[in-house]
Amino acid sequence: MTLSESGFGRTLLVALCAATFALQLGSVCAQQQGGTPQNVNLSPVNSGAHPYKVIRDWAKFDKEARPWGGSNGVAIDRDGKSVWATDRCSPGFIPGCLGHKGNPVHHFDASGKEIVSFGSGMFVWPHGIHVDREGNVWVTDSRTASAADLEKFPDENNKGSVVVKFSPEGKVLMTLGKPGVRGNPPEALTDPTDVVTDASNGDVYVAESHTDVSDANLVARISVFDKNGKFLRVLGKTGTGPGEFRTPHGLEFDSQGRLIVADRHNHRVVILTKEGKFIAEYPEFGRASGLAIDKNDVIYTADSESTAKVHPGWQRGVRIGSLKDGKVTVFIPPHEVAGSADGTMGEGIAIDDAGNVYTAEAQLRRITKYVKELK
Repeated sequence: MTLSESGFGRTLLVALCAATFALQLGSVCAQQQGGTPQNVNLSPVNSGAHPYKVIRDWAKFDKEARPWGGSNGVAIDRDGKSVWATDRCSPGFIPGCLGHKGNPVHHFDASGKEIVSFGSGMFVWPHGIHVDREGNVWVTDSRTASAADLEKFPDENNKGSVVVKFSPEGKVLMTLGKPGVRGNPPEALTDPTDVVTDASNGDVYVAESHTDVSDANLVARISVFDKNGKFLRVLGKTGTGPGEFRTPHGLEFDSQGRLIVADRHNHRVVILTKEGKFIAEYPEFGRASGLAIDKNDVIYTADSESTAKVHPGWQRGVRIGSLKDGKVTVFIPPHEVAGSADGTMGEGIAIDDAGNVYTAEAQLRRITKYVKELK
């Protein structure tokens, strides 16, 4: 019997994970092998065409003289070519934006020059970002201040675990959840990771949570609100079965209006109806942190976490394929980084109208652009 299989081992692991998550230091928790009974033995998908030129450090901060913080979210503006992104203000895992005066929400033109930035003093850990049909910008804050954080930043207890809707200029138009409180809708949210709106009626879908997966009370769900912020329903629950999640980390709609979910710890992409009915799942896209879908229902996923411990045999990277059959046809391998046998890859991912791909890099702290090269 291994340590993790013993009663003492499980208790110790839970305690270690809780402490580690509180510090956002990644982690005993992150080293738990994920997947489901159905996909844990799937042969790794680490190959495919790679028709892209990689441009690292594509976007530059022109408004603030500071380095990038870890970046989790990237999205394309409704113009189809300019890029929005979030960053966590400070370079390490913690404290994120606590006690920091930087703006964590950024808009870049097609050349990577910053147009505008905003959001200073509003967030703990800015995460997912989404641009709706009217050009408004939605940002999730997937953490609240821990007890240790509040010892250093005693006035920061009223931030985090919310979704904020901004105008393109940075005016706050709506907040979902109660800042600084982790809980259940409609009163609160639990560490929301991503948000997407239904273009047909404006309904808002929020993925929860970024909570430690070893927690017996793990929250894993998608909460739905109408365009005015009225709570409507919850989709899914914690688990490994059809329509269940462990760390739903990315959300998008396809051309048919189906909800596509990056169910990260279960190592799969899940397809649901808007009401939450299970349609299909594709484990071929790895331990997906983020996803994007083009007008032809080609899906682009970013796997930023696969390692020999959490997903044996699988590499980090971008996997691209079809939502029609779940087959991966393109694989972009991770960046080679000194001292990292696994390399690194972005978490958030977006695709512009020209077919260029962008990833938000949590570890390397930047935006990487992938330009499709013509043959």
